[in-house]
Amino acid sequence: MESRLSRTLTEAQTLCLTLNSNHNASRLFTMTYLLKTEPSVYSFTDLQREQVTIWDGVTNPVALKNLRGMKPGDPLFIYHTGDEKSAVGTATVVSVDQSDAKKPEIKIKVGKPLPKPITLAQMKANQAFADSPLVRQGRLSVVPLTDAQRKFIGG
Repeated sequence: MESRLSRTLTEAQTLCLTLNSNHNASRLFTMTYLLKTEPSVYSFTDLQREQVTIWDGVTNPVALKNLRGMKPGDPLFIYHTGDEKSAVGTATVVSVDQSDAKKPEIKIKVGKPLPKPITLAQMKANQAFADSPLVRQGRLSVVPLTDAQRKFIGG
């Protein structure tokens, strides 16, 4: 007699195989990303004023891959680079146009400012970020976040 645990494992394995065999399959969950921006070029305040924008100017192949992985509804954190080095606000993916793989167009809409900016130093001090590309690949401008990292930044 098959136990409930082994049925659940079998179902999970089947789901993973299905998703892995079809690289275009829709995700069954949302991903959270951190988008880095130099505030003197484009800040969270600019996004608040515009409400919606196309996130562009990304050229790093890994960052482009992360952009192409986005889906409408995915939550985002906006991170100011430069002197601030802090996550300062939230946004949401509105649409993803991948018609040009080298320049995917990601439309985002503003969310809310964080009650208090979360600094890079605070993130580095948290074990959840030990293996994060945010720490390991400092120049990466589009960073996927784990659930623990999302909770740390967004509360």
